[in-house]
Amino acid sequence: MTTLLLASASPARLSTLRAAGLDPLVAASSVDEAKLLATATTEADRAGSAPVPPADQVLLLARAKAHDVREHPTLAREADVVLGCDSMLELEGEVLGKPTDAADAVVRWQRMRGRTGVLHTGHCLLDRDGREASATSSTVVHFADLTDAEVDAYVATGEPLWVAGAFTVDGLGGPFVAGIEGDYHGVVGVSLPLLRVLLAELGVAITDLWRPAAD
Repeated sequence: MTTLLLASASPARLSTLRAAGLDPLVAASSVDEAKLLATATTEADRAGSAPVPPADQVLLLARAKAHDVREHPTLAREADVVLGCDSMLELEGEVLGKPTDAADAVVRWQRMRGRTGVLHTGHCLLDRDGREASATSSTVVHFADLTDAEVDAYVATGEPLWVAGAFTVDGLGGPFVAGIEGDYHGVVGVSLPLLRVLLAELGVAITDLWRPAAD
């Protein structure tokens, strides 16, 4: 069986992979995301280039996380493939990661309700030979028109504070997502169809990662 190492502490990503028959090792990266994006923005400005698009920002972070964890002194030796992921919500041209606090989450939802955004999730795979396969999954998300009371109640649960875009589709936030256009799992945090394609680029079948059937 091929061993996968997930470079993320996201419970949703781990749960999604496990539900799909995978049982990855887990090691959170130590990448300074804000610093990395700030550097990318500065370099683009100096080069006179356009700002880094959201779909490229999440890919940049996913690559950084995968490379960072690939250097893990213990777990990386046990893994055949390392997977790095990162997600952001693009709403009316603005990129939204995790809210800074509850007040920020309330403001976010007051803007998001009744509107449509795009959830981008970058994926990067690295194998033992240093080969890389990477791509971004982008899914259109239609948000329900929440009342103020619903916004306050949802933020009070604490869930929006820990996820990109201040919402989940697989948790308490599910009733507030009116619909999606694209890959559901990409919104959760890891696109299973895209993962299958990227693994194939490295010569690995996703079925090679399935945990052995119990006797």
